[in-house]
Amino acid sequence: MGTTMSGSKIDTKSLLQLVKQATADGKITASAADNIEIWLTEDRYARYAEQVAEHITSEKWKELDDAFWTIIPFGTGGRRGKMYPIGSNAINERTIGESAQGLAEYVKETVSGDLSCAIAYDTRHRSREFAELCARIMVSNGFKVYFLDDYRSTPELSFLVRFKKCSCGIMVTASHNPPSDNAVKVYWSTGGQVMPPHDKQIIDRVMNVQEIPLGVEFDAAVADGKVVICTAETDDAFINAVQQQKFDGPRNLKILYSPLHGVGASAVMPALAADNFKNVAIFGPHKEPSGDFPNVPGHVSNPENPAVFDAIIEQAKTDGSELILATDPDCDRVGCAAPKTMDVTGEWGTFTGNQIGVLLADHVLSERKKGGGLTPEHYVVKTLVTTEMVRRIADSYGVRTCGNLQVGFKWIGGTMDAEGPDKFLFGCEESHGYLVGQYARDKDAAVAAMLLAELAANCKQEGKSLHEKLESLWWQHGYHAERLLNQKMPGSEGMANMQKLMGKFREAPPQSVGGLKLTAVRDYQNDTITTPDGKSSPLNGPKGNMVILDLEDGNYVAVRPSGTEPKVKFYMFSYVPAEQLSLLDAAQEEMEARLDAFEKDLVAFADSV
Repeated sequence: MGTTMSGSKIDTKSLLQLVKQATADGKITASAADNIEIWLTEDRYARYAEQVAEHITSEKWKELDDAFWTIIPFGTGGRRGKMYPIGSNAINERTIGESAQGLAEYVKETVSGDLSCAIAYDTRHRSREFAELCARIMVSNGFKVYFLDDYRSTPELSFLVRFKKCSCGIMVTASHNPPSDNAVKVYWSTGGQVMPPHDKQIIDRVMNVQEIPLGVEFDAAVADGKVVICTAETDDAFINAVQQQKFDGPRNLKILYSPLHGVGASAVMPALAADNFKNVAIFGPHKEPSGDFPNVPGHVSNPENPAVFDAIIEQAKTDGSELILATDPDCDRVGCAAPKTMDVTGEWGTFTGNQIGVLLADHVLSERKKGGGLTPEHYVVKTLVTTEMVRRIADSYGVRTCGNLQVGFKWIGGTMDAEGPDKFLFGCEESHGYLVGQYARDKDAAVAAMLLAELAANCKQEGKSLHEKLESLWWQHGYHAERLLNQKMPGSEGMANMQKLMGKFREAPPQSVGGLKLTAVRDYQNDTITTPDGKSSPLNGPKGNMVILDLEDGNYVAVRPSGTEPKVKFYMFSYVPAEQLSLLDAAQEEMEARLDAFEKDLVAFADSV
C-alpha cells in the first residue's frame, strides 16, 4: 500500500480506488465512501487528508464507516455526537468549527451593530479545547467574546447571553451523554436556544461552510480584549439572580449533593448557601470534575436514572442526610431522592422528572399565593409530554397553563417571551428540566435544587416526607403515573425503520393499547386529529414529528423520534381522577400494571415494522 502515500504527498486516485474496493467488499457503506471522497478531494478538508489516508492504508474500515456514513446533523439546538479526530459523522475540530462559523455567518447577516458571543464549557474531554476554538472563530468573524474561564453550567451561559446583551451564545456540552460524546448548543440573543426562523437558517449556513477563519490565537485575543474573561463577575450576578427566586421558611435540613462529576458544584452549592442552607455536603465519589464520569453506573451521569442514587442513598442512611440532590454534567437537569417517611435510615425513593415538576409547581404557586401575587394572567409552562398534573395544579390556583408545546425547553423559553416574562411562574419538562424566574431562558438545576430544598425543609417542619407530600397532591388532583420507553433503532437501517414506524402510527395505528380503546390520533406533523371511524379534523398544535394516541379515560401515549439519538420515544400517561381514588396503593398497582400493558403493546407494534 505504499503507493498511496509518498512522504506528505497523497495519491488520491489510489486511495479512492481502495475505498471503492472496500465498498464493493461490503466493508464500508456507499454513503461513507461518498463522504470520504469529499474529505480527500475538497480544499476545505485538506488539513485532514493525511489522517483520512492513514485510515485507508491501515484498513480501518469500521472506524471510517462510523465516522463517515452520514453527516452529523446540526439540529435545531446544535450538534451532538461521538468524538473522533476525522469524519463528517463525528465531533471534531472541523464539525465544531463549522458550527461556530455557520452561526457567525448568519448572525452577521441578521444582526446590526456590535457583535458579541458568550461561550462556556463543561467537564467533558476536549470541552475547553472546543470552547477556545469557537472563541477564535467568533473573534476572527468580528465578534467580541465573553468567556467563562472554568467549568460552568448551561443555564449560566444562558444568563450570560442576557447579562452582557450578546448577539448569540455557544455552550460546549453533551449534557448526560456517554464520555465518548461532546457537542455544541447554540443560543440566540434571548438567552434561549435558537428557534424558527433562525434555526433552519443557521443549519443552512453550517452545512455550507467552506473556510473556517482562525486568524488569532486564544491567548492573544484575550490580551487584545477581544475575548473578555468574565467568570467571577458572571458567577456573582448569576447566583444573585437565582437566590432572588427563594421563598422564606425553615432551613433546618441536612442535604447531600452530587454533581455527578460535572459542573454543578459551581452553581448548586452557592445557590443553596445564598438561600441559607448551611448543612450541605458534596458526595465525595462524584465530586471530581471528570469527563470519564468514573463513579456512576455505566459512566453515564444522568439524574433521570435511579441507579445513580444507589451509592449516595447508602451514605445518606449512615450520615443522617434528609435530602439527596444530583445534577447532570452541565447542571441544567436535577434529580432527587428522599426517605419515604421521616425515618432517614429506612426506605428511600427517587422521583421522576414529572413528579419533581409537580412538587415544584405546587411549592412555587403555594408560596406565591401566600404573598398575594397570583392573578389569572399568571401562567406556568410545560410541554405536551409533561404530566397533565401540572395543569391541574395550576387550575386549582387559578392560573393559566401554556402546555401546547413540542419537546424541548427552548419552546418554554420562547413562550416566556411571547406571553411576557413578568407573568411567568414556572416552566418544566418531564426530562428533569425546570425554571423559575426571568434571568435565563433555559432549564436550571441550581434554582430547582434550591426550591426542592426549601420544600423538603417545609415538609420536615410539618412532620412529613417529600414522598408523603406527593401523595397528598395525588389525593387532591388525582393519581398520575407516567413512563418513558426508549426503543433503540441504530444505524442507517434504524433511521429508515423509525420513519416507517411513525408512518404506521399515522396511517394504521393500533386500535387499542393495553386494553384501552383508541379514541383519537393527534398528528402534529400533519396538523390533524383522526378518530377510529376515519373522520379527520384540524389540530391546533405545534408542528413537529410527534403522534399522540388518545385512549379511554384520560390515558394517552405520545410517540416521537429522538432529535439527538437513533431511537423512538414512547411517553405513556395513566390517570385516576381524585373522585375515583379510594386506596392509593391499589391505584398505584393498577396504573403500574396498565403501563406494563401499554409497554408490551407498543414494543410489539414497533417490532412489527
